[in-house]
Amino acid sequence: MVIFYAIAVSDNGRGFEPENAERIFEFMERLHSSDKIEGTGIGLSSCKRIVKNHGGEIWATSSPGKGSTFTFTLPISKQEG
Repeated sequence: MVIFYAIAVSDNGRGFEPENAERIFEFMERLHSSDKIEGTGIGLSSCKRIVKNHGGEIWATSSPGKGSTFTFTLPISKQEG
């Protein structure tokens, strides 16, 4: 059995439509044009790669205009069970 830490980070930003929850983790993917919001579109894809390389998962939940919550898990130990 593997035990995981689960860490959640919330913001009060623009949020996004739930159907875009997977799309935001794609490399160079942006939901808004660069003239509206700064950024390159590599931040969340980098987070996803790091978390996956450590054996965890990452996901996001959101509502437009109400911010977002980003949650990820990382394994902390393996127990015989």
